[in-house]
Amino acid sequence: MHRLSNRSVSAVLRAPGARYRTAAAASIPRSTPSIDSVPDNDAKFRWYSASTAGRCDAARSSTQLNLKSGLFLGNRYESTAAASDAATPPPAEKYEYQAEVSRLMDLIVNSLYSNKEVFLRELISNASDALDKLRYLSVTQPELLRDTVDLDIRIQTDKDNGTVTIIDSGIGMTRQELIDCLGTIAQSGTAKFLKAVKESKDSGADSNLIGQFGVGFYSAFLVSDRVVVSTKSPKSDKQYVWEGEANASSYTIREETDPEKHIPRGTCLTLYLKNDDKGFAHPERIQKLVKNYSQFVSFPIYTWHEKGFTKEVEVDDDPAEAKKDDQDEKTEKKKRTKTVVERYWDWELINETQPIWLRNPKEVTTEEYNEFYKKTFNEFLDPLASSHFTTEGEVEFRSILYVPAVAPMGKDEILNPKTKNIRLYVKRVFISDDFDGELFPRYLSFIKGVVDSNDLPLNVSREILQESRIVRIMRKRLVRKAFDMILGISLSENREDYEKFWENYGKYLKLGCIEDPENHKRLAPLLRFFSSQSEDEMISLDEYVENMKPEQKDIYFIAADSVNSAKNTPFLERLIEKDLEVLYFIDPIDEVAIQRLQSYKEKNFVDISREDLDLGDKNEEKEKVMKQEFGQTCDWIKKRLGNKVASVQISNRLSSSPCVLVSGKFGWSANMERLMKAQSVGDTSSLEFMKGRRVFEINPEHPIIENLNAAYKSNPNDEDALRAIDLLYDAALVSSGFTPENPGELGGKIYEMMGIALSGKWYTPAKSKHSETQPQNTDIQEAEVVESVEADNQK
Repeated sequence: MHRLSNRSVSAVLRAPGARYRTAAAASIPRSTPSIDSVPDNDAKFRWYSASTAGRCDAARSSTQLNLKSGLFLGNRYESTAAASDAATPPPAEKYEYQAEVSRLMDLIVNSLYSNKEVFLRELISNASDALDKLRYLSVTQPELLRDTVDLDIRIQTDKDNGTVTIIDSGIGMTRQELIDCLGTIAQSGTAKFLKAVKESKDSGADSNLIGQFGVGFYSAFLVSDRVVVSTKSPKSDKQYVWEGEANASSYTIREETDPEKHIPRGTCLTLYLKNDDKGFAHPERIQKLVKNYSQFVSFPIYTWHEKGFTKEVEVDDDPAEAKKDDQDEKTEKKKRTKTVVERYWDWELINETQPIWLRNPKEVTTEEYNEFYKKTFNEFLDPLASSHFTTEGEVEFRSILYVPAVAPMGKDEILNPKTKNIRLYVKRVFISDDFDGELFPRYLSFIKGVVDSNDLPLNVSREILQESRIVRIMRKRLVRKAFDMILGISLSENREDYEKFWENYGKYLKLGCIEDPENHKRLAPLLRFFSSQSEDEMISLDEYVENMKPEQKDIYFIAADSVNSAKNTPFLERLIEKDLEVLYFIDPIDEVAIQRLQSYKEKNFVDISREDLDLGDKNEEKEKVMKQEFGQTCDWIKKRLGNKVASVQISNRLSSSPCVLVSGKFGWSANMERLMKAQSVGDTSSLEFMKGRRVFEINPEHPIIENLNAAYKSNPNDEDALRAIDLLYDAALVSSGFTPENPGELGGKIYEMMGIALSGKWYTPAKSKHSETQPQNTDIQEAEVVESVEADNQK
């Protein structure tokens, strides 16, 4: 079990006293026993093979008892199946749990753990602690290893009888240790051992024990009705059996007197599963749990698994065909064979993959990093980048981070802080991958990786990461390493690498500009945008600043729904003439993200669609002349438009358009107003408040404005002039990115103006069909007029 320091992040779920054994960490080399691929023909067993494991109070099926192989100290021994007259075993002694243990047991089983499958993680961690402790003590007491040299963990299942047996060759327990550790909940032998190691003068080795809380053993009752623990300590000549049931207030301890059930050293723990949990007795289920939680435990873990190999066997000839072959002397007889699969049971090593994060980064190849990434996260594409690092000091942990090649599927992934992308390990034991932003902010939730620490502050069940100063420091270092990894992609000689990254994760970084002000300096250089001088290829803010004119003081941008809309907006006209570059913000999040940044390298971001745009070329004398010439016209236009605009001003940003409608300094821009109106759950009551003031700017050099100026001076009440102002405002509303309040009315005005402009251009009313139907009446009227004139002349 993992030992928690005062400020750790990784204590997990075993309490002092709940552990059935303890262990200590020492970096002592170990040997992994080999396993034969096919069984021998002799009936041979190891004490923790299927047959002997069955002796550890676990019922075994006849199929498993038929097994033919097992290992003990690297050698095989003949099974002694002969029955022996054993002495009558002494009666079992009964012990009561301490202090309301039944209620505490109920809390552990029903409240402490949220997931039943963690029982295997806890019990394997207990076994690992027992092996660690033995390995540590054997340095000074080598006689402890005399019975069994191999240090490993073996798991055997019996799906017919619903049992799971976990066997280790660790330190084992004496009678008194059984009483102290398994009879007293939350008293951890691991914690006691760690305390002794610290107090010892020879405690130079680092502890690698996992548990401290002492409740890990009792997780067995999550899935079991009854638990039997048979244990043998090298310090004792006797083997003892502890037995307890769920919801019971007592347990029993007895001496094991059956020679066939004796083990050289260690502990054999048998779980009798509940009816609803017998699915855990399937070998495939156990293998999956071991690979998920205990893949990187430092000791080999074997499971009892059915295997098979193919072989050729002879097939008897068909009598009819055999007779025919005998008659044909020329035909050579060939023996007929077929391929069959021979089934057998044997131990299979599960945790053969070693954690590469414990290795020196200089010794790990890119192929090894990619292979580990694919296996761990079930990916099929190589990552874009990886970062392998170790942090030391106040917080020590090892980590490998990856940038996936593709973004996660689903539109809500960017908004979901809970991901399965960071796998947290404590002493190489998997704890959880379900975090709510503790280790990474949600804008970096696409980062995948593993984090392995020796002292993380977890709750007693190991499932919840406790908020603490250490967690905040750890998060800060992980975020910093993630930024360094992304920056490495951006500085790659292959520009396509970062283009691919930006396509997948650009919105995540923009979200970071909004949510993480502390990292603005790291985020800003990673941003990419299109611009008026780079419409086909995105540029960075650094590239924009390098291309700025010497007299340019600000970074200009315009927000629109597409590059095409942005480049055709009237706000760009004067800036294009002056060769000033303008960034195009075409993502809905761009404008908000840049507003949070405010500036970059002491250059302020300026929205060219807002009032009081300063392009650095103000001519006060020219402005004074223009105000004298068009000042009253501006007032006339404002009076006509009324509350639709806050004011009417002469523009310095237009060259070819007659007018434009700009946003005020405060409130939403045209683009933001459009986005907020499109929100399905937006607050419509705030639209009027946030729209802000609009300023109507006119271009005094445009013919339409000059004509309106003349119309005001000649007849300010002319209906055609007033209607032209209304149409001019509506046109500016659309061209500036705003949404007209009455599109139908705007369409009617446009049709009316088109009718006036096109009247008589391609045909005249005299040629109309109506005029051609009355030619005779016209001639008669003219003849009558002529006759009348002649009569007058005669008079």
